[in-house]
Amino acid sequence: MRTWLITICMWLLMASGSFLLVLGGMDYWESHKGQNEVSEEWQQLTPDGQAGRPSSSGTVPRVAPPPPGAAVARLTIPRLNAVLYVVEGADNRNLKRGPGHLTGTVLPGEEGNCVIAGHRDTHFRILKDIQKGDEVILSRDGHEFRYKVDDTQIVLPTNTASLKPTDAPVLNLVTCYPFYYVGSAPKRFIVHAALDPTPLQAVR
Repeated sequence: MRTWLITICMWLLMASGSFLLVLGGMDYWESHKGQNEVSEEWQQLTPDGQAGRPSSSGTVPRVAPPPPGAAVARLTIPRLNAVLYVVEGADNRNLKRGPGHLTGTVLPGEEGNCVIAGHRDTHFRILKDIQKGDEVILSRDGHEFRYKVDDTQIVLPTNTASLKPTDAPVLNLVTCYPFYYVGSAPKRFIVHAALDPTPLQAVR
């Protein structure tokens, strides 16, 4: 009887492990496919100067965000050799395609708080290796904007300070935490960065 129970338990564990492996593989495939699609959309965009000419502070005038799901920006973290394409909107559908710009916050390079969220187990897994002083470059509308990481935090989901409007041009990257966790991760990992006042010319 005991041997029979052990055998059943072993089969259940193997089945559960296989199921989780398949789910993980599907998530990875969907995220990879989504980034390819957004990358193609990005390449078809032409710099139209919509963002306007950067001011002496390095910021550009505020404009209306693109429609949900549209390509917004290219996000590069040079030290981590990471290049990601950001979409508008941070609902589950959009986050499968790439990091999502939180609608209602400013776009990259504008005066205020730009918030970009991503899944910890796909696109924003790279944030586990980010360090203070790292450069985050966001490209859009023919310009590149350099942000420098000045802080990282681990907070509870009820702590929404990183989503609030600011006067200064800042960037907050948000993902769930811990990075390696089975199920719904209970905390949030926040990367805070400030805009360098000297914009770069974008290379598309």
